[in-house]
Amino acid sequence: PTECFLSQPEEKQESTVKAKRRKKKKISDILEKTAPKPGVPADLQNLLSQHFGENRSVIEIEELKLSDSCFLPANDLTHSFSSYLKEICPKWAKLRKNHKEKKSVVMLVICSSALRSLELIKSMTAFKGDCRVLKLFAKHIKIKEQMNMLEKGVFHIGVGTPGRVKALVEQDGLCLNSTKYMILDWNWRDQKLRRMMDIPEV
Repeated sequence: PTECFLSQPEEKQESTVKAKRRKKKKISDILEKTAPKPGVPADLQNLLSQHFGENRSVIEIEELKLSDSCFLPANDLTHSFSSYLKEICPKWAKLRKNHKEKKSVVMLVICSSALRSLELIKSMTAFKGDCRVLKLFAKHIKIKEQMNMLEKGVFHIGVGTPGRVKALVEQDGLCLNSTKYMILDWNWRDQKLRRMMDIPEV
């Protein structure tokens, strides 16, 4: 009988350990409790040093550091997308008129998904006026189509995902020499509550 009594609590301990293992904290649980914060230049700097830190020398990492003058004020979460663009780019009308280069854009907006890109394109109507916007994501659009469009026409704003923008730059479909503004959609979270920077592939 004593053996039976000894074996029962052991079994209970095992089952509680299993239950505990299952209840691991997911990133979505942590993010659910945290309020969105405005992105700051340090966020991007830390991300770059984390990503390149293992493969680069100290001097190479120093060269990667961007000075504060490279950054415009971040959206303090009180702005809509159009009002934020108007604040950081007051001379947009002039920039738009002067831009005549093909295979390039003046403003590049990078988001985590194609659906989010479409959402941002719709929400910038008050800002963009009659300028041309190009969708730079993979959903239903082939890379060759986008390269042809960039070669033939003049586009002012490009909105897309990191993967497709990278592919276009690597294949010489998109030239960044005349790009004046790069906007990262930093705080938006997908269904899994991940920001763009929480996705390992990015």
